[in-house]
Amino acid sequence: MNFNTLCHQYAQIFNAKPTIEHGVCSIEMHRDLNVTIQGRPSRGDLHAEIMFESLDHQGNALNLGETVILEKEVPLFTSVLVKNGILISALHNHWLYTKPTILYLHFQSIEPPLSFARKIAEAFRVLKGS
Repeated sequence: MNFNTLCHQYAQIFNAKPTIEHGVCSIEMHRDLNVTIQGRPSRGDLHAEIMFESLDHQGNALNLGETVILEKEVPLFTSVLVKNGILISALHNHWLYTKPTILYLHFQSIEPPLSFARKIAEAFRVLKGS
C-alpha cells in the first residue's frame, strides 16, 4: 500500500481530513469544550493531533499524538491507552487560569499506523466533545 492511500485510511478512522507534509501523515480534530482562559472564552487551542512517519519495510511507523484533555478525563483516557500498549510520554498544562482545568497529553508507539489509529480512536470514545 502506498503512503497516500495509507494516510487516507488512517484519517478515515477518525472521520478526518489528512495532511501529508515532509513524509508525515497527520490529522487534526477539534475538541468541543467550553473553556475560559483568564475569564475569556477560548476555542483556539482545543484540538487533538495524531500523526505517523518513518514507515519501515515491515509496516511499522513512529506514531505520535497529542490531545487537549479535561483533568477529570485523564484517568479513563490514560487507562485505555495503557490497556492498548500506548506509551504516555507527557501530561502537562499549556495555559494558566483555565476553567475547567485543561491539560495536554502526549502519547506514542512504534507499530503499524492503522493499528495505532484504531487504538487511539477507542480511547477518544471516552472523551466528551470528541
